[in-house]
Amino acid sequence: MTPFDLTGRLAVVTGAKRGIGFAIADALAAAGADIIGVSATLDPHSSRIGDRVRELGRHFEGHRVDFADRGQVVEFGARLASQERAVDILVNNAGTIRRAPAADHPLEWFDEVLEVDLTSGFVLSQALGRRMLDVGRGRIIFTASLLSFQGGISVPGYAAAKSGVAGLVRALSNEWAGGGVTVNGIAPGYIATDNTQALQDDPDRSRSILERIPAGRWGDAEDLGGAAVFLASDAARYVSGAILPVDGGWLGR
Repeated sequence: MTPFDLTGRLAVVTGAKRGIGFAIADALAAAGADIIGVSATLDPHSSRIGDRVRELGRHFEGHRVDFADRGQVVEFGARLASQERAVDILVNNAGTIRRAPAADHPLEWFDEVLEVDLTSGFVLSQALGRRMLDVGRGRIIFTASLLSFQGGISVPGYAAAKSGVAGLVRALSNEWAGGGVTVNGIAPGYIATDNTQALQDDPDRSRSILERIPAGRWGDAEDLGGAAVFLASDAARYVSGAILPVDGGWLGR
């Protein structure tokens, strides 16, 4: 065994149907973890991520949860916390983004993004964190963003939510690290996913983004997998309250 071995551990990954969530669930399963995959549109009985996890020889359980519906998230968190097998790893990755200039940004969009990208992660962390504290061990990982450090353009709700994620990581770590539960975040750079499609399709924005990335390319979702395995593993047992950028060098520019 190595410090990165996750054999026998159970990981919940939200937003696991595609993109970054899929890549993280894939990487955790490859490291040995069984996966509970969750998404607002996931077919619990037939999904690409389910097929992939089983192909790796791990157990997969799928759930469909609307992360904009707080009642559904609260009920799902309670179910997870009460099941016989305890969750060892929680990856709060579910997210959405709405693009419109701040002066014209609909309030319902702002509320929706905060509910999905920030509040749902707190609800699940609270529900599962209690049991993790009871057993004295757990790993909670949030998907933060470059906009946890910067303001962005035309995405005020997303910037507010991801800044809140960074603060929540630190707040939970302050309370829980002493009880054996580490809480950290991963801040993806510009990753080629559905959420960034509008930027990829804009020749001027795409060019200006690429010119600033020292690595010289957009990131792939798979680039996040290693960071997730590290933070979920015993190799990171003394890492808590950190936001790990995976951005091709963007923040160092």
